[in-house]
Amino acid sequence: MSVSFYMEVHVPFAITAELRLRGVDVLTAQEDGAGKFDDPRLLDRALALGRVLVTQDQGFLREAAGHQMSGDKFAGVIFASQLDITIGQFVRDLELIARVTDIGEGLNWVEYLPLK
Repeated sequence: MSVSFYMEVHVPFAITAELRLRGVDVLTAQEDGAGKFDDPRLLDRALALGRVLVTQDQGFLREAAGHQMSGDKFAGVIFASQLDITIGQFVRDLELIARVTDIGEGLNWVEYLPLK
């Protein structure tokens, strides 16, 4: 798998656990000691680690858009609304992304789940 994920605090741990069972490389912000970082710092941390940030917090959409407009790099953001996706679909979509995407393809990119 080419893409590793960085889960921010709003993503249920059940998703992280299931992805790990499927062999996907996942690190949570809490495990990294960054659970209380603000959005800009967390997005920068994900880039420093070479991991795509996975979130259910709309604030990261604004942060990613700001980075895109200013030309600042970020490692990618995957966003899923808490109301529009099941845990099973969330896991399946992330696993698919992990298996078919290269980290370079995700640079400065925002993906919305569920995949259509």
